[in-house]
Amino acid sequence: MSSITLRDVTIRFPLYQASNRSLKKSLLGIGRAKLSSEGSHVVVDALKNVSFHFSHGERVGLVGSNGAGKTTLLRVLSGVYEPIVGQVEVDGHVNALLNVNLGLNLDATGYENIMLRGLYIGLHPDEIRELTPSIAEFTELGEFLHMPVRTYSAGMVLRLAFAVATATKPDILVMDEWLMAGDAQFIEKARGRIEQFVKQSQLLVLASHITWILAAVCTRILWLDGGRIVMDGPTDEVLKAYATGVVPEPARLRALS
Repeated sequence: MSSITLRDVTIRFPLYQASNRSLKKSLLGIGRAKLSSEGSHVVVDALKNVSFHFSHGERVGLVGSNGAGKTTLLRVLSGVYEPIVGQVEVDGHVNALLNVNLGLNLDATGYENIMLRGLYIGLHPDEIRELTPSIAEFTELGEFLHMPVRTYSAGMVLRLAFAVATATKPDILVMDEWLMAGDAQFIEKARGRIEQFVKQSQLLVLASHITWILAAVCTRILWLDGGRIVMDGPTDEVLKAYATGVVPEPARLRALS
C-alpha cells in the first residue's frame, strides 16, 4: 500500500552571498520563507517542522503563495532534497513531474525522447517500445514525433513529457503545476488521465495555483505558508479558507500542534 509520512521535516538553504544583496532583493528572491542568521551567512527555512501522513488512494493538493514551500515539499517527496531535521518515509515508487524538460534531449526526435525519458524514469527498453504507440497516440503530435524536440512549442513539449511520465502507473505521482501551462483541451485530457490513475488506488500529490483544478481532482488540501502547514483538511474546507485568507481557529490549532 502506497503511503508517505513526514515527521518534523525541516529544509534549510544557506545564502552565502546574501550580504552582498539588499534585504529587499533577498526577500523578493525567496518569497515568504523564513530568514534567519547562521554564522556569517543568512539561511532560509524553506520548510519548517512539517508533518503529515498521505495514505494509499489519496489525491492531495498543495496550495500557497509563491515561496510558501510547495515546490520544496514536492522535491522532498521525490527524493531530490534530504531534510536536515526530521524523517521522510515513502512506501512505493515515486514518479515526479517537476520539470517539463527533465530527461529530454532537444536535438533528438520525439520518438527518441520517448525512449530517453522512459529510461530516465526507470523503464526497460522493451517496456518503452511496447508503450510507444499508446504514448504517441496520447500526445496527438503525429508526424512531429519524427522531428527534433527543439522545433516543438512549449505546449508540444508538455504533451510529450506528460505522456511518457504517465504511460505507466507508478505507486506515487508527484506533480508540479507546469502541467497547467497546456491548452484547455490538453488540461482536460490530462485530468482524465490523472483520474484514471487515481482510480487504480495510487497516490497523487499535486501543487497548483489553479484552485478549480484542485477542486476537481483532489480529495485533500494542504495549505502552506512560510514553509509551514497552516491548514490540512478536506478540499472544499481548505480552499474556502484559502480564498478568504482566514484559517478557522480549530484548523490553526491542529496545524500548530
